Amino acid sequence: MEESAPDRARENDVVVVTPGAPAPTSGRTGGAPDHATDTAPDHATGTAPDHATGTASTEVLEPTDFDTMRVGYGLHDRLDEADLADGWLPLFTAWLDEAGRRGVREPNAMVLGTVEDGRPSTRTVLCKGADEEGVMFFTTTTSRKGAQLAATGFASVTFPWLVAERQVHMEGPCHRMSREDSLAYWRTRPRGSQVAAWASEQSRPVGSVARLEALYEEARERFAGDEEVPMPDRWGGYRLSPERVEFWQGGRDRFHDRVECRLEDGRWVVSRLQP
Repeated sequence: MEESAPDRARENDVVVVTPGAPAPTSGRTGGAPDHATDTAPDHATGTAPDHATGTASTEVLEPTDFDTMRVGYGLHDRLDEADLADGWLPLFTAWLDEAGRRGVREPNAMVLGTVEDGRPSTRTVLCKGADEEGVMFFTTTTSRKGAQLAATGFASVTFPWLVAERQVHMEGPCHRMSREDSLAYWRTRPRGSQVAAWASEQSRPVGSVARLEALYEEARERFAGDEEVPMPDRWGGYRLSPERVEFWQGGRDRFHDRVECRLEDGRWVVSRLQP
């Protein structure tokens, strides 16, 4: 099973952050948006089920409900292209750290995009490392995403730090990591997560919740007497090596900051994009 943000029932290595911690004072200051006065749409006029006749009407979500879903931006000063003079990694790391300080529960959660027959597919996974060569994640290689990556060799990832009014998007080739590197990370995982990787043939149908739980119990019993749970052949790491990295930052009146790093002839070229 991959390190995925939505499904963490058996995962213990969550990122611990402290909501309300002070934000950095490097010229990008400001508190988090105050949504205390936001109110939910009033559906008091919606039609309730008619129990007298035994029929029920379906409440219609009016377009005006979406019109009220609007917040302002403006936590930060303008993003400067000079902030990317040393490449994408230093600013990415700084933004990742700040997202945690601003209360993002798992700032390393990223939306992974793949393609199959021209049709895009996305899901949320956890970034488990970042360096000059790219970002890393781990998953079941025989899963749907694994098959798509094997077929195309390319992917995208997006880190949506909405609380911090920032986002980083990367695109580039994405390939399997060595078994040695994958094994090094595997050994840091909680035992329950290791058992789950054996129990699940990820992306395959299962008949019921009971059967799913039975698969986990079977895997747990299989390795009950072993000091270490071995790494399955179908599990491993991937590294996305970005050729394009875009930094997005919320701006007033939707006049956002967009600064792009593009790899050209072995060097990073920085340019500002219109919002």
